[in-house]
Amino acid sequence: MALWLRGLNLDLTDSESLLPDLVARELGTDAESLKDFTIVRRSLDARKKTRVRRVYTVEFTSANEELLLEKNRENQRLEKAATPADTSLVKLTKGSRVLVVGMGPAGLFAAKRLAEAGVEVTLIERGRPVEQRVKDVEKFWLTGELDTISNVQFGEGGAGTFSDGKLTTRLKHPLRASVLETLVSFGAPKNILIEAHPHVGTDRLRKVVLAFRHYLSGLGVELKFETCLTNLEIHQGRVVAGVLNDSDRLPCDAVVLAPGHSARDTYAMLERNGVQLDAKSFALGVRVEHPAELINRIQYGTVAAELPTADYALRYNDTETGRGVYSFCMCPGGEVINAASEAGMLVVNGMSRALRASEFSNSALVVSVNPDDWGGSRLGGIGFQQHWERQAFAAGGGGFMAPAQNLMTFLNGSQGPVMSTCRPGVVEVDLPQVLPDFVTECLRRALPHFNRQMRGFLTAEAVLIGVETRTSAPVRITRNDQGESVSHKGLFPAGEGAGYAGGIMSAALDGLRAAEQVHSKVFRSCL
Repeated sequence: MALWLRGLNLDLTDSESLLPDLVARELGTDAESLKDFTIVRRSLDARKKTRVRRVYTVEFTSANEELLLEKNRENQRLEKAATPADTSLVKLTKGSRVLVVGMGPAGLFAAKRLAEAGVEVTLIERGRPVEQRVKDVEKFWLTGELDTISNVQFGEGGAGTFSDGKLTTRLKHPLRASVLETLVSFGAPKNILIEAHPHVGTDRLRKVVLAFRHYLSGLGVELKFETCLTNLEIHQGRVVAGVLNDSDRLPCDAVVLAPGHSARDTYAMLERNGVQLDAKSFALGVRVEHPAELINRIQYGTVAAELPTADYALRYNDTETGRGVYSFCMCPGGEVINAASEAGMLVVNGMSRALRASEFSNSALVVSVNPDDWGGSRLGGIGFQQHWERQAFAAGGGGFMAPAQNLMTFLNGSQGPVMSTCRPGVVEVDLPQVLPDFVTECLRRALPHFNRQMRGFLTAEAVLIGVETRTSAPVRITRNDQGESVSHKGLFPAGEGAGYAGGIMSAALDGLRAAEQVHSKVFRSCL
């Protein structure tokens, strides 16, 4: 047995070597009696700017564990360490084939788990391998020449490959630690195992994705790039094969469908086949970009130079409309990126590298959008996104120059410079012309509130860049409690594009869930 003690505080100048003595003093024992001492979790408490502290959860063993628990029974921060759940899957011995669609986190982790359990897996991706994909994206950012096959949205690793690489989730899932350990085994930094807000960074994620591919290939997974699921073959209400690139038929026992939130033609194909889809709320707005040093000062005060690049989370409930306004996908020390995937449409996002060393930090500032805003049709949210992406492209003058406006100009008409890290560049535009009226109005009411939360947030040093439309999928592929499509047996929707996740970690976990449910069904059929 091992014990956990939560909520241990160290000043910034304190060494972590002091932790065993701190535990021993609190529990009334000697440090030498504490064995196998490890840090389980580490976070930062910057609520009091005059004394920013590091906060720890630690694990240890002791010959007197029951005595320690009894002696400290009033200490609610002391508890027995959680016992890892047995999450192994029964190895299948009879042949079965599963088609996994999409090489984002959901698809990659689903393919891994199924292949490790003996399932024959074909994993397809409409885009290109990550090495070529990085070159294609860099060319786009330099020249404005978009490749609709290989871009920020499509390709090995999914959209998260060009992001901050955050690994946070609100889900308390038994396989969360397994996801982190897998990423570390493929080259992610070991500190993601203990940080309260772990991130990998886009540069390291690319290497992790490459190692992931080699591992899957070693398991016997058949990997197909530039391969799109263009149709489903259905027999008596069950999916029995996938049609790839309009020509190749792949028979299978199940399809794990993890297409990503920008696979708009896939949603249209599903609707043609009568797959149950539901319209889903998402959010729309802009990116805001500040000097990183300014955000650091706001968040940390005078000790900013001693701490990692600061992040933030902001939220406001607009009482006039009932809509939520909030920051999303904050990228400390990063850059705003052009994330377009379709000709004549422009959308922005953000990304950071592992060191978060850019001079600027950015975040989405978005307003909730719901099906009533487009009339409620199942695929109407896609059309809503596309309309505003076309507006943004046109306002930028073509060539994928992003429309941008100084924050204070947007708020009250005062003047300020317009500069951004977004490539291939930005054009000064009156942003209300590329946003729905309700989004403009909600943002203008929310910004003063955000400034009360973070004094100095409203500044002429900040720039808004539009538009941010791909916060999440505007469609949900409806599934039952067994993970199958409610309308088509053998179809297992998973991840962000299916409408059930929001980020790398939650998508990976949903892919693992899909794999378990497919395995359960295939295993029963093999009995």
